[in-house]
Amino acid sequence: MEALYWACLTIGILYAAVTIVFGDMLGDLLDGALGFLADGPDWLHPTTIVGGVTVFGGAGILLGRYTDLGAGGVAALALLAAVVIGAGVYFFYVRPMRSSESSTGYSLEEMAGKIAEVLVPIPADGYGEVMLRMGAAGVTNRTAASFDGEPVEAGAQVVVVEVKDGTLYVSRLDSDFAGNLTLKGDRT
Repeated sequence: MEALYWACLTIGILYAAVTIVFGDMLGDLLDGALGFLADGPDWLHPTTIVGGVTVFGGAGILLGRYTDLGAGGVAALALLAAVVIGAGVYFFYVRPMRSSESSTGYSLEEMAGKIAEVLVPIPADGYGEVMLRMGAAGVTNRTAASFDGEPVEAGAQVVVVEVKDGTLYVSRLDSDFAGNLTLKGDRT
């Protein structure tokens, strides 16, 4: 039985070492071939399983050497330790990390309707640059042109009216006396 414990401990340590050292390279090399592992239940995450197997091996070795338990008692306690530690890895590492995954990607089409600030003045018939917030904490600078054919000075607030050929077409944003935001020329 000790050979099984040593095998489990060795496999777990090798898995951890290979993942740490070669994880990104193997991920690129296999190009999602192991993606099916992520499709199962969350608690079957490889980190949880390998963590449990490693703890089973280590606990089995320690309990076999330093206690007077029989082979069945050692196996039962090692299995219990593996389940407890595996659950801990799941609840305190895997599950919070899955919940925190979010994408910071966006497309140009999502920019339509967003409010931006002019960084480089936009001439009536040319291009300037605007800065706008995308996502929770990101900002991006993009080439912009005037939608109305009017120049817009740096520092002005604009709204993205249209996105065409990678250029944001913007219109000046004015605020009326009631504090409502309106497009310039849209005074209804």
